[in-house]
Amino acid sequence: MDIAIVVLALLLVLLVVSGWYALRWLRMRRLGGVSVALRWQPDRERSGWHLGIGRYQGEEFVWYRVWSLRTGPDRVFRRENLQVADRREPVGNESYAVPAGSTVLRCGSARQEPIEIAMGPGALTGFLSWLESAPPGRRIPRAS
Repeated sequence: MDIAIVVLALLLVLLVVSGWYALRWLRMRRLGGVSVALRWQPDRERSGWHLGIGRYQGEEFVWYRVWSLRTGPDRVFRRENLQVADRREPVGNESYAVPAGSTVLRCGSARQEPIEIAMGPGALTGFLSWLESAPPGRRIPRAS
């Protein structure tokens, strides 16, 4: 009898946690999120990929880790602090850890540690367009 109660309690906890992750994932996707894998400190040998959802919020690209109980973003990147330094295809076992058909971008700046972002073709086009566009309300002087 006692074992049955413990097993039922564990199953209930597992169901609640699974439901939390499913609702969080759906909410992020419905609000315009894209599947993105992120790797910080890419120069370290044992640095791994982390799956998540990325969203654009004005001047910021916010990233939510898939397996996190946090309600807010896990990482926030400002547009002016991101510069694409390199672009490559996933190599070796990386192709299993990133979204299907991904391209890996190495980004960095003087203010921020280097990171690698992996995303599929559609998300990549949107990310590069957002990164290269002029921020709202800011005018670029014309060369005349």
